[in-house]
Amino acid sequence: MAGIYIHIPFCKSRCVYCDFYSTTGLEWRQRYVDAVCWEYQMRPYINKVRVRTIYIGGGTPSQLTIPQLRQLLEALPTADAEEVTLECNPDDVTDEFVSGLSSLPVNRVSMGAQTFSDERLRFLHRRHEASQVAQAVERLRSIGIGNISVDLIYGFPDETLDDWHEDMEAALQLQVEHLSAYALQYETGTLLGRWLEEGRIREVDEELSRRMYYDLIDRLATAGYEHYEISNFARPGFRSRHNSGYWNQTSYLGLGAAAHSFDGQSRQWNVADIRQYIESIETGNPCVEREELDADTRYNEMVMTALRTCEGLSLSSLSGEQRAYSLRLAAPYLQSNLLKKTDDHIRLTREGLFVSDMVISDLMMV
Repeated sequence: MAGIYIHIPFCKSRCVYCDFYSTTGLEWRQRYVDAVCWEYQMRPYINKVRVRTIYIGGGTPSQLTIPQLRQLLEALPTADAEEVTLECNPDDVTDEFVSGLSSLPVNRVSMGAQTFSDERLRFLHRRHEASQVAQAVERLRSIGIGNISVDLIYGFPDETLDDWHEDMEAALQLQVEHLSAYALQYETGTLLGRWLEEGRIREVDEELSRRMYYDLIDRLATAGYEHYEISNFARPGFRSRHNSGYWNQTSYLGLGAAAHSFDGQSRQWNVADIRQYIESIETGNPCVEREELDADTRYNEMVMTALRTCEGLSLSSLSGEQRAYSLRLAAPYLQSNLLKKTDDHIRLTREGLFVSDMVISDLMMV
């Protein structure tokens, strides 16, 4: 087991685009933290391996108090972890918060800036203002956090290319070690998805979205960032080690409501209901579902994750039958320059990155 992910589902308010499991019921926080600590103790086999990374995500982990975060981290094997990441909202990163954070073993912080336009932030129902992102980065630097990641979103309704360029430049001014950028998604069941269905908003034109993505790739390359995964960019030596584990098929343990685990042979996931999760842990009967992965499913997951990375899919890691199958399905994309084959690897080209979902799905076994 190389990684631990802890899902903290609490949010002060819901963003219009988010389809992750979350709750605004902050009154559950202490019982939830207790339950996560107990769940970890119910997983004795974790002590047999070194935990390389710990990632506290959400939701909004910075909605926990410093004592609650301390309780959580003291229950986990942080001593040998190379990377301990905490997701934060910029407006939660106050002087008081960073003072408490300085006593915790957190060495990486990921913040959802999303955009540096206050108008677009209000559209997303984000709590923070654009100016608070730089303030948060400055405060985190003051306590020695030398690994900061910032999330951006592009492709807002009515967003122009110039708007996107301004967001990129504002992010680069922060001089953070890592940037993630995602096209705005209209997921079913979200408020944003409903607005689209009702005709209240329109998706950005596909060609403009493509241009925004390519301009992102070019600008960050010029600024010295490595494009190591479809949506992720890092300064040399600052790739997200935890997320890289997902893409490299590394085993991980997921703790908390709706958290997923992977041991190489199966996937497990906790119930996506905070009350049910807590009560099942308190009674010693975790509510977990499990799926055993057959050879075809493991192949599909390897294709899905490996092709997201700059290294691509290693053909030598496949069986002879799988290698022949993948090369046969890849042939038309190699011919149309959406894929390239080098050093026994298949990789997405620049043109293939924008249509990666289509290419990856077509290489899977059905």
